[in-house]
Amino acid sequence: MNLFSGMIDWLTDAGNWTGSSAIPDRLLQHIGVTLLVLVVAAVIALPVGLVIGHTRRGAGLIGAVTGALRAIPTLGLITLFGLALGIGLQAPVLAIIVLAIPSLLAGAYSGVQSINPALPQAARAIGMRPWQVVLTVELPLALPVIVGGIRAATLQVVATTTLAAYTSDTGLGRYIFAGLKSRDYPEMLGGSVLVIALALVLEVILAQCQRRSTRIADPGRTVSSTSATPR
Repeated sequence: MNLFSGMIDWLTDAGNWTGSSAIPDRLLQHIGVTLLVLVVAAVIALPVGLVIGHTRRGAGLIGAVTGALRAIPTLGLITLFGLALGIGLQAPVLAIIVLAIPSLLAGAYSGVQSINPALPQAARAIGMRPWQVVLTVELPLALPVIVGGIRAATLQVVATTTLAAYTSDTGLGRYIFAGLKSRDYPEMLGGSVLVIALALVLEVILAQCQRRSTRIADPGRTVSSTSATPR
């Protein structure tokens, strides 16, 4: 109970909300690293997943790559990159990109793979080129599953970005590491609560995005449900 009240005092302390290491600055840093990691991982993973799903070849490769990447301990990878690249943000960013790729890759592949094969075949039959089939037919239909992969990756990245403070003075994780080092457990708990709150906010936002993407992929569901409503 004393620990909980100490956390409340720490979170409501005006001194923690102003200055160069204030909570708003740490929060923006955390979000910035999260977005950077997701963008880079998406640029790598989404095109590969879409191409493999489109060609319907390489399912075994997807399983092997995602399984191998998920098996790598992120903290160990940060340590390895830190020894190679030195103290700074590069090591955690590279390590967390490795963590984010499997969910994005699996989401893109599974989304395209789940589409009825007759639809891309019909698009090709009317003269669409492969890239047109991917962008105008498969991508919109696969969007809900792809967004689901982004949603899963985002939650993983937000939680793991706390480890960025292991090699750099960045993000909300700094409160956790600083609190652990100084045995300031209210600060530790307060930092953890901030990370959890950020993850919950992003989860709500991405859940809404996924619902909207479902309407885009299946507008008939919205139309039918509207027409079935009694007047």
